Amino acid sequence: MGTYIIRRLFMAVVILFLVSLIVFFAMRLLPGDPLIIFLGQQAGSGTTITEKELEGLRHEYGLDKPIMVQYMNWMFGVLQGNLGTSIHYHEKVGKLMLERFPITLQLGVVAFVIGNSLGILMGLIAAVRRGTWIDAIVTVIGNIGITIPVFWLGLLLMYGFGLKLGWLPIAGFTSPFDNFWMSIKQMVMPVTCLCIPGLAFTSRQTRSSMLEVIKQDYIRTAWSKGLKEKTIIMRHALKNGLIPVITLLGIGVGFVFGGSVLVETVFAVPGVGRLLVTSVFAQDYVVIQSGTLIISTIIILSNLIVDISYGWLDPRIRFG
Repeated sequence: MGTYIIRRLFMAVVILFLVSLIVFFAMRLLPGDPLIIFLGQQAGSGTTITEKELEGLRHEYGLDKPIMVQYMNWMFGVLQGNLGTSIHYHEKVGKLMLERFPITLQLGVVAFVIGNSLGILMGLIAAVRRGTWIDAIVTVIGNIGITIPVFWLGLLLMYGFGLKLGWLPIAGFTSPFDNFWMSIKQMVMPVTCLCIPGLAFTSRQTRSSMLEVIKQDYIRTAWSKGLKEKTIIMRHALKNGLIPVITLLGIGVGFVFGGSVLVETVFAVPGVGRLLVTSVFAQDYVVIQSGTLIISTIIILSNLIVDISYGWLDPRIRFG
């Protein structure tokens, strides 16, 4: 097990290195100049900057150096805990992430727990009650959840529950420590949009896995011994049926953080997803690079935890 974890951690470092390379150089291939974009925004407010001041800004942000030197400087800073300074916001990227990451994490964790818990429950019931109306409803919900675009679902919820019915606020975010009830109301629609894809994938996979396990000889033996249905499902079938589902849970972390980009933009939630969208339009290189690296790290560690959990779920699995 220890050798396996060390090998996976080494692979994670290599993947993060490749991600940093791809993001860094892909951003430099985009047309435009972040400083010119920033100065264009400043010009709208009546502020003018001379050519000499522009060159000073390039030197301040290290944009006057060769591209490989810029990459090495950024990576050395990351390894020392310094994510750089945002051109658009004029603040340390680490500070921006600390302010916005808890918001994204709060929405993501709630959506992840609700979506996967309901998905496993729905898939389990659909498999046990195969061919009934419950199975049909779960299948329909799963198909709709997979195909519906998250941003379009968000607009529908805003129109129905926000504008027409007036039950929920259509935008913004409030900390639960400031106003708990308002925070819950503002979270309902974003969390719904984030958890629907995970719920759909998890319910379909759980149903498929459980149907395969239920057909196994040891399950038929349990039935022939006269064990109760609840005992057979919960003690014998569920643990083995969840092994493929656990893989989806690791992938689901990526879906949550990827979906947060759209959801936070639609509902004007000041999280990391919206920060990255704003930074893309402003070509704020450092924010995009650091944000992508942080999200990639979370996803890679989540998949590592998922792989290690296989050994607990199925003792037959051995790590070389």
